[in-house]
This record gives sequence, C-alpha cells and structure tokens, in this order.
Amino acid sequence: MSDRFPALTLATRNLSRQRVRAALAALGIVIGVFAVVTLGLLGNALGVAATEELGGLGNQVIVSPSEASGSDSLDSRDLAAIQRVASGRGTVVPLRVTGAQVRASGGQTFAQVYGTDRPGELFGNGSDGIPAFHRQGALVGADVAADLGVREGSTVTVEENEYRVVGVLPEVSSISPLQPDSAVILPADEFATSGYSQVVVRANSPDDARAVASGVEERLNARQQRVSVFSLTSILDRISEFFDLLNGFLLAIAGISLVVAGVSIFNVMLMSVSERRGEIGVLRAVGIHRRQVLRTLLVEATLLGVVGAPSGRCWGPRRSSSRRC
Repeated sequence: MSDRFPALTLATRNLSRQRVRAALAALGIVIGVFAVVTLGLLGNALGVAATEELGGLGNQVIVSPSEASGSDSLDSRDLAAIQRVASGRGTVVPLRVTGAQVRASGGQTFAQVYGTDRPGELFGNGSDGIPAFHRQGALVGADVAADLGVREGSTVTVEENEYRVVGVLPEVSSISPLQPDSAVILPADEFATSGYSQVVVRANSPDDARAVASGVEERLNARQQRVSVFSLTSILDRISEFFDLLNGFLLAIAGISLVVAGVSIFNVMLMSVSERRGEIGVLRAVGIHRRQVLRTLLVEATLLGVVGAPSGRCWGPRRSSSRRC
C-alpha cells in the first residue's frame, strides 16, 4: 500500500501526529453535514405534514349560488350541468344546508344541518358505520353527539321534528370546509325546498379539481355570474410554493455550516503547512516533486472530509429505519 499510494501513507501519518487538530476539523465537518441533513429533512417534513393535513381540501370543489344571480339555491339544470362537467373526474353530491337548534335529553346545541341521500361520499372517511344511502333517521357529528350525550339509537329533535340517531360521524382530524363534527345529516326529503344550497364535487385528484372548477365557471357563468365556485387547489399550490421556499432557506442556512467546516479544514491545512516548512524543505531536498507534496496535503484534507461527512449524515434524523451508516 505504501509503495502504490505514498501520498496516502504520508497523509495518514501526518494526521495521526496531529490528532487533536484533525479531530476538531473532522468535528466541524460532522456538524456542517448534520445541519444540512437535519434542516433539509425538517423542511421536507413540514411540507409533507401540511400536504397530508390539507391535501383532501385540494380535491373538493364547492359550487353555490352567486349573490349576483338573486337566487339562494341551485336547480336541477344546474346540477345536471355540474354532473356533465365532473363526469369521469369525481363524485357529485348535492346538499341542502340550513342551521337549526338540536335538542336531546342531554341538552341542546346549534348545529349545521345537511340534507343528502349519500352521506358516505362526503362524511364516511372509510367508516363502515355510515350508510351509503340515507333514507331515514339522523346522522350526528362527533361534537354534537358529545354535547348532547347521544349515541346510535338515541332520539334528537331538530327544530320540531324528532329523529332517531342511526349513526355518529367519525371525528374529522383534518381541516374540512363542511365541518361535519358539528353537523346533523338528514335525508334530503326532510327539507321543504326543492333546490340545492351547495353542490360538492369530490374530485379524483387536484388536477381534476382544477378542471372541474374551470369547466363549471365556463358552462354556468358564461353569460352571467350564476354560481360561485370555491376551490382550495390554488391556495394549496401557494402553500406548496411557500414550503419549497422555506426548505431552500433552511438549506441555505445549513450551507453556512458547511462553509464554516470548509474554512476549518483550510485553517488546519494552512497551520499544518506553516509548521511543517522544515519537513517540506527536506522532502524537496531529497527529490520529492512539488506536485507530490501538494498531493499529500490534498489527501489529508480529503481524509478529514471523508471521515466527517458520513458521520454527520449518519447522526442526522432518519427518514426510515432502513437507512444504514
């Protein structure tokens, strides 16, 4: 090894003679790489958490009557037009919405009342307790059930009408514009009005949600502002851009640590050259070429980086247990 790689042998020997200084330089590299890994993963984790928390909102498009139209409901023609636009891109669920006092033996509370025959499409969250088709009785949100002390089989009074509780909606941990936790779901036939307060399109993807929102605007608002289209897709795009910017900022801060680590190695090598002028002079006197001396110094700096960088990466937070050092 010493015959084939003399520069590596000399560099290893020189670093072993200055162990404390070499260890401090390697520690600077460890801290720099650790900062890059930690802050980089922190930015990615924040972005992923925000996407998981708000991702469902990006797939929803809510269509409601526009104030400029002078109407407070959507008719069957509007619903048919929305269904044509959303065909193949998502599920369309018409809603009748009002607010009402809800009473039970445990007290009373004010709740949002939704009328729909397909509650599982919007409020199921994969729960088997929510019927796919809702024909009778009432479904109550988790907060309403807790406030009134009701459960499946109990009786609640919405305004002056009594309904048997046929299920309790699962608690929603993510943000939702429909607020199902504080709602009561009734069959659509229980509403006296024939129109719809809202039409919710649950798109298959954010791209489908954009296409649906644009298609509804073009079809229903071509001549006048008949409907209001509410979609959070553009807001989610802005949030994603913000987290990308934040991640870049964190990486820039971490990069400063790497610069400091590089300066530390430069300082070690500068001090090493200054203190070893006599040794370098002897090497030059016995015939060692200047390039060989420079190669030896470069190998020393490389060894410091090779030792410090993997250590900093291994000590950083792990994305998964499968990463090995």
